[in-house]
Amino acid sequence: MSTVVLSLIAVFIIAGTFFYSDYLSDRIAKNEDRQMQEWVTAQQMIAGSLDNDELSLPAVIVAEQQQIPVIETDERDSILNFLNIDSQLVVRNPAYLPEKINQYKKAGHVILTYLDAEGKHFNKYYYGESALINQIRYFPFVQLFIVVLFIAILIMALKYRHKTEQDRLWTGLAKETAHQLGTPISALSGWIAMLRETNETEMVLNEMDKDINRLELITERFSMIGSKPKKTATDLVALVTRTIDYIRKRAATQIELQFVNHCMNTVSVNLAAPLIEWVIENILKNALDAIEEGRGAIRVDLTVVNDQVMIDITDNGKGIPVSEQESVFRPGYSTKKRGWGLGLTLSKRIIEENHGGQLFIRSSEPGKGTTFRIIFKK
Repeated sequence: MSTVVLSLIAVFIIAGTFFYSDYLSDRIAKNEDRQMQEWVTAQQMIAGSLDNDELSLPAVIVAEQQQIPVIETDERDSILNFLNIDSQLVVRNPAYLPEKINQYKKAGHVILTYLDAEGKHFNKYYYGESALINQIRYFPFVQLFIVVLFIAILIMALKYRHKTEQDRLWTGLAKETAHQLGTPISALSGWIAMLRETNETEMVLNEMDKDINRLELITERFSMIGSKPKKTATDLVALVTRTIDYIRKRAATQIELQFVNHCMNTVSVNLAAPLIEWVIENILKNALDAIEEGRGAIRVDLTVVNDQVMIDITDNGKGIPVSEQESVFRPGYSTKKRGWGLGLTLSKRIIEENHGGQLFIRSSEPGKGTTFRIIFKK
């Protein structure tokens, strides 16, 4: 999931929290207004009661009001009493209560109680909001800070991961280039030495020509990386046969390579042939490396089911543990001490990004072998 999607989800969550917190705080504020009216009425009932009046309910209402800050004044705003306000703040700052009165007055939080019938004498009850309302109103800002911090950490982690993956990719690509070029260059050096020592010029020149063609193929493959390769109708049966023949010449004599075409005819697919040959080479080389002691078998099956062409490459090597099967396509992964850890990474990108297909481990069991599956759409 991209950071943009995560950011949009975070914005929706925060916006929803803001709206709901505002709705909830308004509901609580209205409830506290009603509660203050009841509290002032209960105060009046207690103040004007006679000895035989039942005051249990007003007493309960007065006793339960322990959250809303209240300042009681006379008609001239001379402070008579206060409730649910920190007395230490009042002692340290004599202007604290007058400032609160002005604040409550601007909010319209005042209730009058008349002390005489003429209405000349009365008390005022200025009241604020409970700590609960403030907590609800400030909660979205706390959540916003947490979400922004989380997204910032996530972006940094993704950037670091991307940079690390790019570093591994470029390092692996450089090593893979050297590895790919090493074989034909070494061969050319050997043919040059043979030319100097023998008279078999024609045979040597033919072999040198093959190695030069191999260098051209390698150059073509690497030039396609990072660009949109040109795809043409390709006989997949001939391509697989050609690739297996190339690997067979370089495999140990005690390793059997078998190709089974279940279609019994040609299969034409739009492909960038040099890249697909490279993919199959990489998987076959991994299969050769997985076969211990140079003894075993590799089987390639080509099947067409509806509009899908499937290539299964199966070896009876050491297999891949379940815990590592998701890692084999990541840059840097290798079971070889001097492996480049890039072949399967490039292979997956070539199949899935360049050709819209799939490359995955169909099955693998330690000690029994592995099957890689490639899927193309016809």
